[in-house]
Amino acid sequence: MRVLLLGASGYLGRFVADRLLADPAVQLTALGRSDEADVRFDLSTGSPGALTRFLDAVHPGVVVNCAGTTRGNGRELIRHNVVATAAVCESLRRSGCGARLVHVGCAAEYGPAQAGSSTGEDAVPRPGGPYGVSKLAGTELVLASGLDAVVLRVFSPIGPGTPAGSPLGRIAEAMRRAMQQGDSELKLGGLSVQRDFVDVRDIARAVHAASLSAAQGIVNIGTGRAVRLRDAASLLARVAGYAGAVHDQGGPAGQGPGEGHPAGAVPGALGGPAGSAAIPAQQHGAQPSPPASYPYPDGCGGWQQADVRTARDRLGWRPRIGLEESLADIWMEAACRI
Repeated sequence: MRVLLLGASGYLGRFVADRLLADPAVQLTALGRSDEADVRFDLSTGSPGALTRFLDAVHPGVVVNCAGTTRGNGRELIRHNVVATAAVCESLRRSGCGARLVHVGCAAEYGPAQAGSSTGEDAVPRPGGPYGVSKLAGTELVLASGLDAVVLRVFSPIGPGTPAGSPLGRIAEAMRRAMQQGDSELKLGGLSVQRDFVDVRDIARAVHAASLSAAQGIVNIGTGRAVRLRDAASLLARVAGYAGAVHDQGGPAGQGPGEGHPAGAVPGALGGPAGSAAIPAQQHGAQPSPPASYPYPDGCGGWQQADVRTARDRLGWRPRIGLEESLADIWMEAACRI
């Protein structure tokens, strides 16, 4: 099976490439903007006609779209998450290759959820920020394309390669500094936020499974279990051997007092940044509304948890890597900076 991977040099794309290359039945071609790609092509500015001719020449059976951006202004988000996706869909429609499309979306498309609830694929999307809006627009383009396509809505990715600016990356870096300086306490912000953390290697397995399946529509990829960032920080301290006290100072996740409020959390990949300041749920009339998204940089409020039954039933996929192993990999990379 020939697979064309878009966005192979990104956080998720690198692990998807590794997973696909490990399958002897897969012939992988990577297309993207970086020098690492087999073929350099910018989806946001390139001609759909040129991409169509490339598809006809390579004739892939599956196209995996991990391309996109998690940061930037509205124009940049639209260009890389909407225009680029439109180009992929249009090129596949024009091409005679008949390839199946596996598109990587994110949980930021759903927006805030009620605490204690599990978000299923039938939930009405209400993204709470521009990133989620741009990703939802890309998903809608895929679903309306008429292609053989599946959208994987990925929740909060963690594990090896987690960006240092993401909430857990920031916490690991702060813990590294505290240990290096001999500090007996660590003051962090936003530890009340709860997210469904899923290891990036399990996400890559899900992409592989989706490429082999006949599933269409939207499929959530998460663990089905929300974890409070405070608990993740405590587990990270145990993994790191940090014996000091960890205190929640409120404010943006992983940020100590005096650092100021960031313009936006550095994202943890296509799943968006995972965490920020905690705020209470709002009530409107008799029906409780989801928690407001502000000031959470990912627009997802204080709680997100995936309903993952569709992934189990239609992809035969379950997460395998536990939170402790993911955090150990994050810590190993942070510790290497000592």
